[in-house]
Amino acid sequence: MSEEYVTHSEEETLAVARVFAGGLERGDVIALWGELGAGKTRFVKGVCEAFGANRNVSSPSFIILNRYQGTGRDGNELLVHHLDLYRVRSAEEIYDLGFEEFAYGDGITLIEWAEQLGGLLPQKRYDVRLSYGEHDSDRFIRITRVLDSSTAGQSATVSSRS
Repeated sequence: MSEEYVTHSEEETLAVARVFAGGLERGDVIALWGELGAGKTRFVKGVCEAFGANRNVSSPSFIILNRYQGTGRDGNELLVHHLDLYRVRSAEEIYDLGFEEFAYGDGITLIEWAEQLGGLLPQKRYDVRLSYGEHDSDRFIRITRVLDSSTAGQSATVSSRS
């Protein structure tokens, strides 16, 4: 099952992301899908805000990876890893970043242009798909929990529809 939202402003998109972040745990990976300008970085910013890691959140298009320091629900430091794979052209570039270290670590990992990972995309993750709505400021957001291969084909509800 997937949860679907329609937002009508950047603030509403941030709010959906903040609520979504409330259910995240250390080690979670969030794969973001959507056209250029669909709101992927805005969604990342909302997740970062939920962890108090909202300093200078921006798309790391040219440097590929940003790391933000936040605080987990346990009160301890939490690293939020933000990848933008738009310009990545090979799996080698992804490995050179230390992808496995943070994608399977104890931080939160958000990956824009997740389709660039192909088979490297973790089997246990959240897929967040953003698309344009009817009006310029409208966004359609679908969040799906993808479980590991032992439960392939199943998904879990993230939160309620707005």
